[in-house]
Amino acid sequence: MIVFCAERVGEVHNSKKFLAVFIVSYSSFTLSEVREKFQLELLTDTFFPELAPIAVSIFLQQALAIMLPIATVTGSEKARSEFIVAPILAELRALNHNTISIFSGEELTVDSPTGTLREREQGLNGICDFIIGHSPSQLLLEAPIVTIVEAKKGSLQDGWGQPATQGSEETSEQSVAVCIAEMVAAQRFNTDHGRTLSTIYGIVTSGTLWQFIQLDGKLAIIDPEEYKLNPVEKLLAYLQWMLKDSCRAN
Repeated sequence: MIVFCAERVGEVHNSKKFLAVFIVSYSSFTLSEVREKFQLELLTDTFFPELAPIAVSIFLQQALAIMLPIATVTGSEKARSEFIVAPILAELRALNHNTISIFSGEELTVDSPTGTLREREQGLNGICDFIIGHSPSQLLLEAPIVTIVEAKKGSLQDGWGQPATQGSEETSEQSVAVCIAEMVAAQRFNTDHGRTLSTIYGIVTSGTLWQFIQLDGKLAIIDPEEYKLNPVEKLLAYLQWMLKDSCRAN
């Protein structure tokens, strides 16, 4: 599953599945908080094997040729998600013969509304930019979720080691923290629905640059490499590998 988070603290959302007032949300997390709250070990390393590029369709070539200039000039996170990321995910779904599902702006809430205050304040709730699930159904989000995607405006290297200021744009370090929190939520969603996966993948992307994260149990590995949109054939190979690797042992 791939998820893009766009939730903010204190907002109220009414989706087809949930109605909730959130105490904490994905966007509230810092990297240190995500590590401590969910008892994760954080490492930086690469995890991709050598991959051959995957040929892309005429559709994707034409879509990016038309939409990439619009997205980069406009510059907004929403434009980059709609004009760059969405066509690539649609290509990934077609590559897999529509056996995976793609959700945009979907709510992913796994905090227990009837549990203890601690359980309700885990912060595992919010709206995700995109979610990719290993199910062909587009009617409802179903387990297992295999990849989470967090959209990011601007460079992926800005803001590392710098505290966020109120009203400022989300830093890259925050984006990674949000993505990891969403990945933890995806783990719990899968387990709650009896479809546990050993590994979940996450993506932080500006559309033109992509960074990847692997969550295996309590170990989160952040690939420090910034992968470029072009050649898109290579990017598609990374996405396909993550999808297959998540479900290989399940």
